[in-house]
Amino acid sequence: MFGLGMPELVIILVVALIFFGPGKLPELGSGLGKAIRSFKKASDGGDEEKTDNKKIEQEKPV
Repeated sequence: MFGLGMPELVIILVVALIFFGPGKLPELGSGLGKAIRSFKKASDGGDEEKTDNKKIEQEKPV
């Protein structure tokens, strides 16, 4: 995983803990998770809602 071992990850976590504090780390993790999820969703072909709306529009009789 990006060539990072356990010692490097521990150092990054300690620096983040010192810099942001224990109260902000859950918020930062949540925001990062949402950003990654959104990026994956966009790279897979867009929103499911848009494709569902297209299917509904095609099924409507004219």
